[in-house]
Amino acid sequence: MGGLREVTAPFLVSGPSGVAIRTRLKNMSAGDEKVLRLVGDHLGSLASRDLKARCAAGLEHDSEQWAQRKRALTEKSSSRWAGSITKATHDQWALARRGRLAHIHSLQAGMQTIRHRLSLPVSEKGSKRAPGGYRSKREWFAKTRRLHVLEDRLATERADWEAGVVHVVRGGKRLLTTRHHLEHAELTEAGWRARWAAQRRFLQADGESGKRYGNETIRVTPDGEVSLKLPAPLAHLANAPHGRYLLAARASFAHRGEQWADRVTANRAVAYRIHEDVGRGRWYLTASWTHPPVQTVPLEAARANGVLGVDTNADHLAAWRLDRHGNPVGEPLRFGYDLTGTTQHRDAQIRHALIRLLHWARRHGLAIAIEDLDFTAETTREKHGRKKRFRKLISGLPTSRLRTRLVSMAAELGIPVIAVDPAYTSRWGAQHWQKPLTSNNRKTTRHDAAAVAIGRRALGHPIRRRTAPPPAHRSDEHGHRTVQARPGVPGGEGNRPRISGPRIRSARTGNGANAVDQNAQHRWGRSAEHESWQQDSLPLSL
Repeated sequence: MGGLREVTAPFLVSGPSGVAIRTRLKNMSAGDEKVLRLVGDHLGSLASRDLKARCAAGLEHDSEQWAQRKRALTEKSSSRWAGSITKATHDQWALARRGRLAHIHSLQAGMQTIRHRLSLPVSEKGSKRAPGGYRSKREWFAKTRRLHVLEDRLATERADWEAGVVHVVRGGKRLLTTRHHLEHAELTEAGWRARWAAQRRFLQADGESGKRYGNETIRVTPDGEVSLKLPAPLAHLANAPHGRYLLAARASFAHRGEQWADRVTANRAVAYRIHEDVGRGRWYLTASWTHPPVQTVPLEAARANGVLGVDTNADHLAAWRLDRHGNPVGEPLRFGYDLTGTTQHRDAQIRHALIRLLHWARRHGLAIAIEDLDFTAETTREKHGRKKRFRKLISGLPTSRLRTRLVSMAAELGIPVIAVDPAYTSRWGAQHWQKPLTSNNRKTTRHDAAAVAIGRRALGHPIRRRTAPPPAHRSDEHGHRTVQARPGVPGGEGNRPRISGPRIRSARTGNGANAVDQNAQHRWGRSAEHESWQQDSLPLSL
C-alpha cells in the first residue's frame, strides 16, 4: 500500500462564471451582408496589425504601450472598437503563452520517460507504474536520436518562453494548413478563401454596464433590432443616425431569452459577436455575459439522498445509482454517443447524452459524481510507447468539453456535481464490484463497476465492499469479515437487537441474545467447552 498515491478528497464543482447563447440572423439582405463583410474585413486588418505589434513587444509590454495601440486604432475605427480589438489581442497572446508552457511540460515529460527507458537493459520488462526497457537495440538507438531532437526543441521553446515570443495565426493554423490539402478537404481554392476571410474578420464588441441596452458598439434592442457602430472610414454606409447601420434581420434568442431580455432592459453589459458560416451560407449572432459565482450547497447536503456515479468512456457514459450508504440501487445505466464526424456532430452527441443523464438525475433528486479527469500528461507518444490504439483512445475522450458542458447544464437544472479523484477507480471497481453485481440476468461491465466505485468515493465511503462473514466451521482460520465496524464504534461489538414479531423459519425468541458472547460459543479455549456435559479427551497414555 505504500506505493499507492494519496487520493484527494471529493469536492463540489463550482458553477460556470459566464453564459453564451447564439441565434441565427434571418432575412439578411444583400446590402446587410455586404456591409458586414466590409466592416469585418476592415476591423480584421486592424486586429492583425495590432496582434503583430503586441507580439513584437513581448514581455516588455506595459500599460503605456497598450494606450498607444488603442489611440492608433481609434483614429481608424472608434474608441469602443479599439478597446475590443486590444482586449482580444491581449487574450490571444496570453492563450498562446499558456499553450507554449503546456508544450514545454509535455516535452519534459517525454524526455523523462525516454531517459528512464534508455537507462534499463534492452527487453527488460516494466511494471504497472513504470515502463520497461526498449524491445530491441534498433529501437534503443532510434530513441537516443529522438531524445536529442526533443532536447533541441525544448531549448528552442524555453528560449522563446523567456523572451516572450509567441506564434499565432489569425484564422487558425488548421485552416491555414488546409490550403495545401484542398483535395483531401474537398474544397476549392475559392471556397477556402471564403472561409479564410470569414475567420479573419473581426465583428465582436464587449459590453458596457450603464450604456443603452448594455452595448453601444453592437446594439440589440429587446424587440430584436440589431445595429452596429460603423468605423470612421466606413461612416458613409450608415442608414441610421449617429453613424450607425441598422440590419434588416431581427434577432430572437430561444435559449435563455428571458435572461438576456432582463439584462438588456436593465442596461447591463452584454458582449456580442457576429460571424458567418460560409458552408451553410448563414449569419449568426452570439451574446455572452458574466455573472457572479453561485453559492453551492454543502457537500453533505448534496449527497444526502445518494449520488449517481458516472464513468466517462470513449463511446458512452456508464452510470449507477447509489444510496447514501454506498449501496448500488436498481440497474446500471448507459448513455451512448458517437464521436465520429464533424465537430458539430460530436458536440451535439455529447449534449444529447448529458441531457438524458441530467434529466434522470433530476427525476430521482440525485447529485452527480464524476471523475476529475485530466489526460494532458497521458497523451504523449513516449508515455505508452507503441500503444497507438490506447493513445488514440485517451486522446479521443472528451474530458474537457464534457466536463464543461456537464457543469454548465447541471447548474441550470440545479443539480450538484461532485468531482472525485480518478485514481484506481476502474481497477478497484472491477476487483470489488464487478463479480458481486453480476447475475444470470445482468452482466456487469468493468465500466459499470467503475461507476459504483466513483459514487462510493463521492459519498466518502471506501471502494472496497462489505464482505460476507466466513463459514462457521472456518471462522477460526479466516477470522472476522475484512470490512467491519471498528471496536471503538458504539454498538459495533454489542449483541444483536431483538426483532419483535413472529419468528418464521428462524431460531426462537431470545436465542440471539448471546450472539457475540465468545464464552457461549463452541470455540477452542472457551468455557463452554468444559461444561459438565461435555466429554474430556482421552489421555495419550492409554
